[in-house]
Amino acid sequence: MVSLGCTKNLVDSEVMLGRLREYEMTDDNTEADVIIVNTCGFIDAAKEESINTVLKLHDDT
Repeated sequence: MVSLGCTKNLVDSEVMLGRLREYEMTDDNTEADVIIVNTCGFIDAAKEESINTVLKLHDDT
């Protein structure tokens, strides 16, 4: 899971991770079946950061 943006997003990511606790987690993107990017979609800079992050994660896998 990648959490971008404000602290609210971080809290939301922690809640999601808690609900996903029965799944195996990894820090290695190449081992992951699913990568969740939690971000803000209201601010243009945040949208750009989100797109760049998704593209980088895709390139890394």
